[in-house]
Amino acid sequence: MKYIQLILLFVTFSIATSCSNSTDKKITNTKDYNAYLEVTENNSLENIQLDSNFWSKKLEKTPNQFPYYAKLASANNAMFKLTGEIESLKSAEKNLTIANEKTFYNNADYLRGLARNYISQHRFNEALLLLKKAEKNGEKLQQTQFMLIDVNLELGNLKETEKYLSKVKNFKSFDYLIRLSKYNDHIGNLDKAIAYLEASLEIAKSSNNKTLIQWNYTNLADYYGHAGRIKDSYNAYLKALELNPKDSYAKKGIAWIVYSYERNPKEALRILETVTQENKSPDYHLLKAEILDFMENSVEKKQQIEKYITQVSDSNYGVMYHKYDVLLYADNKDLKSKALNIAAQEVRERPTTQSYDLLAWSYFKNGQIKRALEITEKFVLNKTYEPEALLHAAYILKANGKIQEAIMLKEELVESIYELGPLAEKDILNI
Repeated sequence: MKYIQLILLFVTFSIATSCSNSTDKKITNTKDYNAYLEVTENNSLENIQLDSNFWSKKLEKTPNQFPYYAKLASANNAMFKLTGEIESLKSAEKNLTIANEKTFYNNADYLRGLARNYISQHRFNEALLLLKKAEKNGEKLQQTQFMLIDVNLELGNLKETEKYLSKVKNFKSFDYLIRLSKYNDHIGNLDKAIAYLEASLEIAKSSNNKTLIQWNYTNLADYYGHAGRIKDSYNAYLKALELNPKDSYAKKGIAWIVYSYERNPKEALRILETVTQENKSPDYHLLKAEILDFMENSVEKKQQIEKYITQVSDSNYGVMYHKYDVLLYADNKDLKSKALNIAAQEVRERPTTQSYDLLAWSYFKNGQIKRALEITEKFVLNKTYEPEALLHAAYILKANGKIQEAIMLKEELVESIYELGPLAEKDILNI
């Protein structure tokens, strides 16, 4: 028992040291990103609207021209990516469905387009069925195989993912490298994931494709953050903003650095306020709520959570925010049974380690700690490297009297404080 207490003391000291070190460091500078926070006319938005109006008018004159539906869907998708407005994503689905119906689901390009839309909606099983049709069709087969990698990885089908990776293997291909990177991140090889993504960035630069370069920088920034390379992460987000000053995701990434690493919640909220003027994604409200919780501002925190709940109550969102719903509802005594129902649905539709983690956590929050332990030991432990899942597992292990196992996870979690956020420090200390 004394041995365990010594370990706990060491871990607690390590956390305290880590915290004090992070607060002493400052890597961001408002001069670097302030210009990107100014609300100005959005030329990209205007161009997308013009494109959408053009194809809408074409369809009014010649409604039998099914390729126009695909063109209009492309404008809808671009609008969704820029604004986060769910109506645009659903409009794209409607137009792509019409295009597929008019071609009797025998056009591989339209099948891939609708599958891509379903992926954005987290309707992965439906996307898989469409991609199987496209694969059978054979038209531009490699494009279909790349998307089959994406869907199978999301569904936790690692053998299928590996099968398709071997089919498209080409270390000079941007599309191959970014998927190989994501696969390695999934299995815990973060160093390799970064190396492959850095290689894909060089290919994107050589093609001078700004969209690909921007995408690459934001994803590299995420990986650098996971690896504790915060300065590199910050610089990568800035590079993305240089290419697209309206990149909401990059601004959100900088806000997280300011909040989690530099412990400057007011500045993080200032950044997010400008982001939410341009992008309507519901999860921004939850991030604001977390920061407000850290600031002990319970009134405004509650307001942000209510805004999130109101927004995702729109049936158009479907299952897109189920993970967020489970984590939010599990902490609410009146909604924790609802969290359990949603988590069970996620496991049925997408039996990944992450889904089982949500189910175990929901059982834990509902007081069924033994059931939570059974799921955690069978489906979560040694199957994921995600800090959030490991934090849940540590709590569940401790509640079931498995103190030493919880302590071992606690040591790993010390290194994930930045990724989990300042509020998680208290959780880790309480394991």
